[in-house]
Amino acid sequence: MRDMSDSAPPLARVASRSDAEAIGKLLHDFNKEFGEPAPQPAVLANRIDRLLQDKDTTVVLVGDGPDGLAALRFRLAIWSEGLECYLAELYVVPDRRGQGLGRVLMEGALSVARERGADTMNIEVDEPDMAARQLYESLGFSNREGGDGPVMYVYERNL
Repeated sequence: MRDMSDSAPPLARVASRSDAEAIGKLLHDFNKEFGEPAPQPAVLANRIDRLLQDKDTTVVLVGDGPDGLAALRFRLAIWSEGLECYLAELYVVPDRRGQGLGRVLMEGALSVARERGADTMNIEVDEPDMAARQLYESLGFSNREGGDGPVMYVYERNL
């Protein structure tokens, strides 16, 4: 990690199982910040530990706190030989926003996805979250099929 007095933002790193407790706290804080229900941090830490063991989940961290995370889920693709990567969560703690950490996380996530053999990454983002949408679009993501086709929608249903 670089010293925070350095002008460059800290580097992203891939989390290990020993980071599960910190990841659980970040995920809990993320949902609470936006008024969403969330299991307690210890429950989330146990889930993350299991997910990291199964190797279909990778978490990228940034900062010494850590101060942010990108949670990636991988699966075999239907339409290509590569993997599909789903960005399940991207979160930067409130007092560190606007310092480039989201971009560092996304660049780290894209690098990890390529290294794992993914040839696509999918993201869900709420319409009013303009900061996230601008970040994703600046990195080449589009909500239009083929880049200039019809708008793509994501639907969700609890089971």
